[in-house]
Amino acid sequence: MSQLQVDPRVIEADNPAYNATLTRRVDQTDDLGYFWVKFDEEPTPFEPGQYMTIGVYADGKIVQRPYSVASPPREAGTEGYEFYVKLVPILRFTTLLWRLPVGHRMRMIGPKGKFLLEPADERTHLFVSTGTGIAPFLAMMRQSLADGAPRRTVLLHGCSYADELGYADLLRTWEMSGRYPVHYVPTISRPDDPRNADWTGRTGRVETIVEPVRAELGLRPEETVVYICGNPEMIINVEQILTAAGFPDFHVKKELYWPKGKTVVPATGTSA
Repeated sequence: MSQLQVDPRVIEADNPAYNATLTRRVDQTDDLGYFWVKFDEEPTPFEPGQYMTIGVYADGKIVQRPYSVASPPREAGTEGYEFYVKLVPILRFTTLLWRLPVGHRMRMIGPKGKFLLEPADERTHLFVSTGTGIAPFLAMMRQSLADGAPRRTVLLHGCSYADELGYADLLRTWEMSGRYPVHYVPTISRPDDPRNADWTGRTGRVETIVEPVRAELGLRPEETVVYICGNPEMIINVEQILTAAGFPDFHVKKELYWPKGKTVVPATGTSA
């Protein structure tokens, strides 16, 4: 990752507040990774779509951040809680997380959040996400599959680069095998970048494909529930598009993945 500052903070290997351990890590790119954290004692129950806060002590202070859980609740006691994280090149939590070896002690608290599936909802589920905002949808789908009640789902995921499409292999496998009734629609916002030279799928910001996909698949407002997770500009744009298409407010649920910005990016742009 370019312009990444060297993080000089001293991470405490142990602290009385630590109650969990980093048990596994898989790097997707230099600045994207999957991390599993497991409680020392019994797992804390949570609902798919909720988030946990994880952190460590550095220079005598707790440094932590909330992340949506990507794994299903049924795995919390065995595999732990899975988080999908992007490294941010400023001296906050992620520059510490990237330095942690597997086996390092951590603090984890939660869960929190009300971004939840409605029970026994037979409507088509339209999931719209950007970047690591796809994480809560994986928890929802994995648990629905484990419960033997997968829901018809259309999942839109937008990233700048094709190699940033997290969980793409799993979603394509589900779709192709029919194991989960999902229609996976990834899109890349920087198609002219050499990093995307081999990409042959959809292009443009995710909000620019919402209406075309909705129309192509015949997603009607009265038969569809929408969940949106990602940066706030995208969420505002998608809400406006869906309102224009006749979706009432109570059919659209949202989770702001970043602190809300001051400027809304027009939906017609192609840069991320």
